Amino acid sequence: MALSRTQDACSGDDGGGMGLSEMDNGCGGDEASQGEIIGSSGDGGELKTCVLEGFGERDEVEALIAGLPDVHGELTGRESATEKFQKILDRYQDQPHLLDPHLEWMVNMLLKPVRCEDCPSSLFHLAFKFLYIVCKVRVYKIFMRRLPHEVADMEPVLGLLSKQDPTDTQTWSTRYILLLWLSMTCLTPFDLSRLDGNLQSENGRAREPIMERILAIAKSYLGVSDNCRLAASVLVSKFMTRPDVLKKHLGGFLDWSLNTIEQNNDQSLDSIRLLDGALQSLAMLFQHGKREDLLAHACRVLHCLEPKGLSKSSQATLRKLNVKLIQRLGLTYLKPRLAPWRYQRGSRSIASSLLSSPAADTLQETTRGEDHYDIPQELETVIEHLLAGLKDRETIVRWSAAKGVGRVTGRLPKELADEVVASVLDCFSFQETDSWHGGCLALAELGRRGLLLPSRLSQVVPLITLALTYDEKRGACSIGYNVRDAACYVCWSFARAYDPKELRPYVNQIASSLLVAATFDRDVSCRRAASAAFQENVGRQGTFPHGIDIATAADFHAVGIRNCCYLNTSVYIASFPEYTKAMIDHLVVKKVNHWDGAIRELTSKALHNLTPQAPDYMAASVLPQLLKMAAAADLQGRHGAILACAEVTYALYKLGLRTGRTVMDMVPSECVAALKDLHQKIQDRKQYRGFGGELMRPAMCRLIETLSLSKMPFKNEPVIAGWQALVDDTIGSLHLLSGRVKDGVLDAALRALSALCKEYYQVRPGQADPEQQSALVTRYTEELRSPQMLSRCSSALALGCLPGFMSRGKLKQILDGLGQMHAACLRERRFPEARRDAVQALAQVCLKAGVCTGGSPASFLCSENIAHVYAVLLDSMDDYATDRRGGVGAWVREAAMTSLKDVTILVTQTAPEILLPEQVKCMMGKLARQSAENIDRYRAHAGAIFTHLLHHSDPPIPHIPHKEALLSIFPPDVKSSLNWKAPSQAFPYITRLLGLPEYRDQTLLGLTVSVGGMAQSTVTASSQSLLDFLRGIQGDRAALEHFAMDALIQILRENVRNTRIALPFLKMSNLLLSNGCFDIFTSEEDHPFCVELLSLCRAVGRSKDVYKLRACVTVYCGLIQFPGQVRKEVLEELLMLLCNSFLLVRTTTARLMYEMLLTYDDVVVPDILDDVMNLLSDTDWEREPATLHPTRNELHHLLGVSMKPPVAQNMSPESQKMDG
Repeated sequence: MALSRTQDACSGDDGGGMGLSEMDNGCGGDEASQGEIIGSSGDGGELKTCVLEGFGERDEVEALIAGLPDVHGELTGRESATEKFQKILDRYQDQPHLLDPHLEWMVNMLLKPVRCEDCPSSLFHLAFKFLYIVCKVRVYKIFMRRLPHEVADMEPVLGLLSKQDPTDTQTWSTRYILLLWLSMTCLTPFDLSRLDGNLQSENGRAREPIMERILAIAKSYLGVSDNCRLAASVLVSKFMTRPDVLKKHLGGFLDWSLNTIEQNNDQSLDSIRLLDGALQSLAMLFQHGKREDLLAHACRVLHCLEPKGLSKSSQATLRKLNVKLIQRLGLTYLKPRLAPWRYQRGSRSIASSLLSSPAADTLQETTRGEDHYDIPQELETVIEHLLAGLKDRETIVRWSAAKGVGRVTGRLPKELADEVVASVLDCFSFQETDSWHGGCLALAELGRRGLLLPSRLSQVVPLITLALTYDEKRGACSIGYNVRDAACYVCWSFARAYDPKELRPYVNQIASSLLVAATFDRDVSCRRAASAAFQENVGRQGTFPHGIDIATAADFHAVGIRNCCYLNTSVYIASFPEYTKAMIDHLVVKKVNHWDGAIRELTSKALHNLTPQAPDYMAASVLPQLLKMAAAADLQGRHGAILACAEVTYALYKLGLRTGRTVMDMVPSECVAALKDLHQKIQDRKQYRGFGGELMRPAMCRLIETLSLSKMPFKNEPVIAGWQALVDDTIGSLHLLSGRVKDGVLDAALRALSALCKEYYQVRPGQADPEQQSALVTRYTEELRSPQMLSRCSSALALGCLPGFMSRGKLKQILDGLGQMHAACLRERRFPEARRDAVQALAQVCLKAGVCTGGSPASFLCSENIAHVYAVLLDSMDDYATDRRGGVGAWVREAAMTSLKDVTILVTQTAPEILLPEQVKCMMGKLARQSAENIDRYRAHAGAIFTHLLHHSDPPIPHIPHKEALLSIFPPDVKSSLNWKAPSQAFPYITRLLGLPEYRDQTLLGLTVSVGGMAQSTVTASSQSLLDFLRGIQGDRAALEHFAMDALIQILRENVRNTRIALPFLKMSNLLLSNGCFDIFTSEEDHPFCVELLSLCRAVGRSKDVYKLRACVTVYCGLIQFPGQVRKEVLEELLMLLCNSFLLVRTTTARLMYEMLLTYDDVVVPDILDDVMNLLSDTDWEREPATLHPTRNELHHLLGVSMKPPVAQNMSPESQKMDG
């Protein structure tokens, strides 16, 4: 099953609070290797599951290791090799056992250069770094077994370790591996004193024995700041447990360790490191040593720890090591044995659970007499510390304590063990998350080891079901996900521990709780943990109702998406009667009043979907319960309950439609009365005000909407006026709400208004109540002139959401109001959101009013008012307003494009004769321009609408210019495959529109912004496409002149003071000139194109915008290629700019003039070229302009250009405003 690896993962001594969700699936890597399994991810996409079949990179790894002698000398080579090696091995983090067959040859290859006496230092440390990477992936307990441990290795390893600098932070991995290697050599069975030989050295001084050298090294590394402290603890555990070392040094080492513990505290880093090393080494020593050797010292260690009070230390690591050491002391007090009273399940095979009947299982519970022996008094202290550790604030401490409880309990007599279990159950009496989490971990350990007898299940199962839904609110959020995760681990362990016969009385309770957690838990880790625990129980117990079907539907991937769990998976699970009420009750009790608003909304939708599974229960029990919560004082509960009432009522109504019953038949009369009175109760309590109102208003609007859709018989009753007042007040007071909720509140109010009108404001079908119609239309059209932006926006959208019959006779008033608001906002240069919403509302009103050729303009869209509608929409396509937020006009253009599409299709389908050719031509041209612009999102939107209208065939859109040519450019296959957001795909098609006269000007205008834009991908693709088009017409001089004079020059002439167009245009012109697109005009002196372009550039250059001036310089340098008087005028402009007041302009002009003279060798006669070039290159153009005048004058003289007085740069106020 999914959790087959959990038992091994839990059996180690180290580790944090790994709940079930952290161990149930083995794929944590980003890549998959051989044996990838491709499966569905639950949302339509493919999911790659990491399942590796073996170590497939042996050749690559061998080559890397063999190449170390060649790369160790260079830093880049070392880093590259290390990165490649680590990347390969990291793929096996989740399946490290696949490395086991290859560890030996990797270790031997890496140790080979190390053994050489002349091994360079860089190669030496690089080899050990590779060894550490292997060790990290396979964990040191497995890795160190592969290290050589011959007797002959001890002295060399000890010598290498003695030469290392413990303070060198770059080579700590070398010391780490050497310490582990030395630990393995300590396993040699020979007495170490035999290796000392003659302790007399050559110079007569006595050498230190090997035992003392190893012990000194171990002690020195127990206080270091790196990971070598752990390796030193491993060394102590292997070295001190040797028989020869025990006799000589155990007492002394314990004295040193206890003195270290007594003399240090957790107030400084050095002291913390020393305490950490001492505690860790003692814990490992008592773990690996023999009980008979260490029992005499256990009391001494325990008495040292008690007064130290490490359980209250501020350092979580010290508290964890304290618990770990104490549990090892407790195990030392007790004889190692398997408790004869423990519960032993017979077969634990999944296959046998699935294939054989439950009756075939056998139960093995040992009943032989226990070996009675005295329990030391100190054991009580040990157990107290472990139970206290279960309540620690850190997960790693609680996890270690839970394992300690399981281990110690397994060696106790049955009576004492039962007392420990009772103490663990007491953890659940505290209202503390840490206590519940520790208790769950301890129960899982006890159950996994068979120490939680079946007689205790009646007490344990109710606690675990509570833990599965544990959620404690803290401020604006809650805690408790770790408790729920640990509770899933308990359920998982029970599946492995107990015979199906023992769990059968609790199957429904456990299964329902697990499915509730797997479906409705807020955290994905808990949902996946519950799903895995359910699968484990299905596989090993075989008694969970509909287990296989549900486990398939609610697997690891299916529960990963919260919306899917609430709205889809829950419906499938609730279709089984055993789980229906449990799921509904959980939502009502736990989730309706949840602290997270998103969960409350999902809960209401889930109850809507679950109503068909139990309609009678919903109507008779759930709805009254929700109505009671809806009138309560708790804000969050009231919000969730109102939403749930709305959804349940609407679901009952829809169910009644299918069965031929009315809503009054489905909903009890007392509930109907309570729903009617709910608004007035909230109004009387003033609960629509303040922060609570931000929740109450959208919830109540949703209730109004669903009650209206459910056709509640409230017509002409006072409650309708109250509902309308609430909707009006909500729409008109959005500016008083916080920004994060405005959109949601407005959306809810608009939907409520639409439903309210449809149900209660019709005198007869299709005819509005005149009084209500006049009041609503007048109110909202007047609000269009409000000084508040949000009031304008909401009123416009309110007009747009009114049903069609509400606009009969009022259409002209509505259209005029929206048009006037749009014009006023545009004139005032503010409120882009209001303009956007006006455009959207305009289209919505037209769509709902309908089209009638001979109809009244007060009721229908017809030939008399269609021009007004199109004028507003087409004008909105030219909205390029900007503010501090950026190009906000794009919002308006996007809405206008969508509205144009909808209105055009409506008119085409109903009365195409009222659609004028000029309107379609203008619309398609502006869509083409938007399709050529630089913002990917809006280009894609425009391109999709352009091709949609082009290919619309039911019926075809009339009057589209050059339709056949457009269809050849955008055939159906291109329409479906073209990615408009990708510039490289879109622009080759867009530039083909330049060949169509009706689209040329608008398309070129859009291309100007893209070619001269900032985004490199857009600039590159658009530039290349434009150049390709121009190269295609190089042979047709008339077509090129027509393009240059009638299209290109005309754009700049019309936008000379429009920075948005002028600056990109200059950049585009420079591109075209530098790529020789107009070389054909150089054969004629003073060609009109270059003369006109120079004149317009001069007009742009009157600006004091540095960017415009620099762009003008590039164009001037491109125009120098044209012969005649224009060349002298260009030189005049360039020489004037050499003394411009802006430093950047001066330096740019000098640099580009230098490059220009190198490129065009006919500009200056060869005799003076060197002088001109020297002046341009040698002059410091960053000096003050006044000091540069002599140089500029000399250039005038050399180039033969007469000096003219500077042109006044004063501009009219209107020009300055346009330029700004």
